[in-house]
Formats: sequence, C-alpha cells, structure tokens
Amino acid sequence: MKRLTLAFFTLLVSAISALAQPDLSYYLPDKINYNPAIPTPKSVIGHEVGEWHISHDRLVNYMYALAQASDRISIQETGRSHESRPLLLLTITSPKNHARIEEIRQQHVQLTEPSRSGSLDIKSMPNVLYMGFSIHGNEASGSNAALAIAYYLAAAQGPEIEKTLDEVVILFDPSFNPDGLHRFSSWVNSRKSMLISADPADMEHNEPWPGGRTNHYWFDLNRDWLVAQQPESRARITQFHRWKPTVLTDHHEMGTNATFFFQPGVPSRMHPLTPEKNLTLTRKIGEYHAKALDQIGSLYYTQEGYDDFYYGKGSTFPDVQGAIGILFEQASSRGHAQESVNGMLRFPFTVRNQFTTALSTLEASRAMREELLTYQRDFFKNNLTEAGKDPVKAYVFSSGQDRYRAFHLAEIIARQDVEIYKLSTAQTINGKHYDAATSYVVPLNQKQYRLIKAMFEKRTAFQDSIFYDISTWTLPLAFALDYDELKTSPASLLGERFNPQQRPEGAIIGGRSNYAYVFEPHGYYVPRALQRLLSEGVLLKVANSDFHQAGGKKFGPGSILIPLGIQDQSIDKIEFLLREIAREDGIDIVLCLFSCGSRSAKK
Repeated sequence: MKRLTLAFFTLLVSAISALAQPDLSYYLPDKINYNPAIPTPKSVIGHEVGEWHISHDRLVNYMYALAQASDRISIQETGRSHESRPLLLLTITSPKNHARIEEIRQQHVQLTEPSRSGSLDIKSMPNVLYMGFSIHGNEASGSNAALAIAYYLAAAQGPEIEKTLDEVVILFDPSFNPDGLHRFSSWVNSRKSMLISADPADMEHNEPWPGGRTNHYWFDLNRDWLVAQQPESRARITQFHRWKPTVLTDHHEMGTNATFFFQPGVPSRMHPLTPEKNLTLTRKIGEYHAKALDQIGSLYYTQEGYDDFYYGKGSTFPDVQGAIGILFEQASSRGHAQESVNGMLRFPFTVRNQFTTALSTLEASRAMREELLTYQRDFFKNNLTEAGKDPVKAYVFSSGQDRYRAFHLAEIIARQDVEIYKLSTAQTINGKHYDAATSYVVPLNQKQYRLIKAMFEKRTAFQDSIFYDISTWTLPLAFALDYDELKTSPASLLGERFNPQQRPEGAIIGGRSNYAYVFEPHGYYVPRALQRLLSEGVLLKVANSDFHQAGGKKFGPGSILIPLGIQDQSIDKIEFLLREIAREDGIDIVLCLFSCGSRSAKK
C-alpha cells in the first residue's frame, strides 16, 4: 500500500511539474541582456505570459506601458472595433529611425511608384515588416506571443538587436481581432481550474458557437482583407497602404493533433497573378523558420495543406501587393493544455512557437533586406509592363437606376490604392447602357494592375483546382452589376476621379405635394428608407403593377406611394423625412399628382 501511495504521489508530482508555468525566459533567446527599465509583461498584466489567456484590455495596457518606457516604440490607435476596443499599431525601430520616421515611410512608399522608384538607393533603406496576430480570436497563441515579442524588441540589448532595429521598421499589430480575442479569453479563463485539465472533452476546450473566431458581428476577418467591410479591416488596410511593407506575418492556429505550419503552401496552389519570384522568396524565408524551430525541437511542416489563391486572406493579400505574406498555423491547445497525438500540448509551448517564428521572420527581413526591397520595386515596374501587354485596357461598371451599389464597389476599389474614375459621358457598350451618374471606369495601366485583374477577371482555370475555401470573388458579379472590358484606351471616358466623400444624393422632384409622393424600389437603401418611414408611423402603399404619373412618367411594380391625406403625421414632418431620405439614401422622390397610383397600389 505504501508503494502504491508513493507511486501515485510521484505520478501526481510529475503531472503537476509537466504543467508548471514557465517564466518569461522560456520564450526569450539565451545569452542576451535585457534593459531593466523596460517593464516585463508580468509586471503590468499580473501573470506570466501563457499562464492565463491575455484579455484585450491587459494586452492594450502592456503595449502602452512599453511605448512609454522605450524610445524604440511609438504607438497609435488606428480605429475601434464594433465593441469600441482600440485597434493598435506599434512602430518599433531604432531611435535614430524614429527621428526621421516619416521620411523613411515616404521613401519606402516610393518603391511602389515606378516613376520615382528608379532613383532610390535601396542599399541605404530600412526594410518594413508588418507583424500581425490572432485575426481569429480563439487562435490566441499569436496575441499572447505578442506580449513576449514586444518585450524582446523593446528590452533586448546588444549589437545584434541594435543592427536589426537600424535596418528594419516593424509595424506591430498585437491583435487583429480584439472582440473575438476578448470573448475567447473570457471563456477559457473563467473555466480554468487550479489543476489544469487536459481532457479534450473538458468545457474549457469547447466554447459555445460562434466562439471567439469572429468579430462582434460573427464576421471572419481573415476573409475581409480585399473587400474590407469591417472596421478592424479598414483600419488595418489603411496602415498597410500607408506603409507598403515587404513582408506581412499572419499568426493562426489549427487542430490540436497537428504540429506547426509555415508558408509556402502547396506550390501548385498559388494564384496565377502572383509572380513565381514570390514563391522563391517565401521558401527562402522559410529556411529561417526551419532553423529556428529546429533549435527549440519543435515539429513543423511546409508546402502542404494550404493554398494561396484568395487575395482576401492575410497571408495572400500581400502577394498581389509586391510583398510576401506568411501564414503561420500552430496546433491549438484551445485552452491551457490539451492531450494530443503528439503528447501533452501546453499553451506556453504554442506561444513559444509563435514567438520563435516571429523572430525568425525578423531575422530574414533584415538578412534579405535588399532582396525584398528590390523585389517590391520590380513588382510594381513589371505591373506597368504587364498592363501594356494586356488586351484589356480598363473595366467599366454600373448599377443602372441604383446610385449606391456601384458607388460601394467603387469605395472598395479605391480603398485598395487603386485609381478609379467616374464615367465622363453616357455610353452604350456591348448593348448595355452605362449612365454617367452611376458608372465608373478603372484603367489597368496603373501600379495596382494585378490587384485590379484579381477583382474583375472571371478566371475558371488553375494549375491545381483544390481550394482551401473561397474559390470565386469577381467583385462586380458579387454586386450584381453590369460591367465590361474595354479594349481601347479609356482616356476619353475618364471623368473626375472618384471621391468616396462625395456620396450620391437624390432629390424631391416636382416640388411640395399636398396629395402624395412616390419613389421607385431600385435603390440599394430603399429598405432603410422604408424602415425609417415606418418607424415614424408613416402609412405606405406598394404598387402591384405599372402605373403612370400625370405627364407620362412610368412607375413599375414595387414602387412606394406615400399618400398624405390618410396620415396621422403632419405634411411638414413627412416632407422633412423624405428630404432626409433623398439626401442620405440617394433616392429620387417624385411629387405625385391626383391620378397617381389610384388603382394600382395596396397597403
């Protein structure tokens, strides 16, 4: 009995030791001194990295503490999530670079401008690396690793780190998805026991749907890089184009029984618009990851399982922008520890792998600095060459009677640093009418040639047709727009350059009515207009067949009639609402005379 008790005690001690929380040195490189004036994560957040899942508020607190303590770091809030959490971007580089950071930024962006890039001295330019973490909030090892990475970049001392920070500007985004990260950390932390459970069936490892993957509105932010519909994406895309990094990292997690993946993915599953040189450079950077993971004894794989087709994902979006996107996928503990086919998978171990490959990316970005800068410059020069060879010279698109559908696609296109113009005059192309008020032209002879092609082309043939998920994304089709390819120079069709601040407006046509108003059902914001009127108690009627306004104007089925004589609201109030709707929803509202809709509308 004593032997059994001793054996049980030994086993228990071994189990507890296996799950013991390592301190910060577990993550950091050996034989490096650290500046004692820089606060450690624990001194600010109250626990070791990986001991608990970081909540977003504590992550923010630590990033601000570092920025205050270190002359290597500046910090800015680039936006807010739906739940009003701050979106942060840290700029991390040497104090010498910080003193002229705007000059560095402007010079670097000139690499993407073929008319100016030839005069730049690449040998003297710092590289620009964008590090981003946990766009899926429940793939949390990335944002937790961000704590240790940021500390290392702020506190590490010695000629090696000093040289790195002189030669690289790091744009550091500690949480791509604040709302999802916080939702997930709240779940796993509130279900953590004093003795950590590694049972996959434990509640800690099984968060309820929809989980922390998505943002507040359950949107997968890693499918939003191209169309940028969410505030998190728009803030991130703005900074990407403001800086034009040469490398972007995207730290994810995958199934618990996997190991660690880094790009490239399957070589044959690359978008045909991505240059072959991109794959070569990604492989070369991968050698740095392999060496670093070998040194800590972690299992990994590459060139398997994942593709690089859809430009709306973080690892592929940079590939059509003259940069190298790098996906990292770490086997997930989905809590603090979990049993796997490879043994016990502990959360700190997953954090260390993300930390290690972030630093190997930094090492590659410095060592390959001139090669990466040269590739970016050549990419945009080659874009103009390819555009000149392309038989398609521009795309034109229109939403017909609806002012806003085409406008919103134009917004998406312009947001990606693409030149887009209003159509100068009405045109008929391939039997389709393009009205100047609701039509736009995108010339292909510009630096974002490949990105424009990716948005508009109808590609159905690929070298390898096995897709990870999204396999179609022709944007004008997604908006149900008429669009055409132009095979001649579009110069004569280019009106004023698109300005997203100049939103379409409608009008009340025909003056003030004492009888009724009517508007057609074609507008993108007609549902919003209806909701606004109904919420104010305005009675509406809907046409179920064609009818004609006095003077000959025809209204089709679905047109909305607002008879004034049956309303409880005053005519003045209704007119105020209609003017607001015309201005904000881009809808033309027509004065209705006595014969208007008398036999063709129903409540």
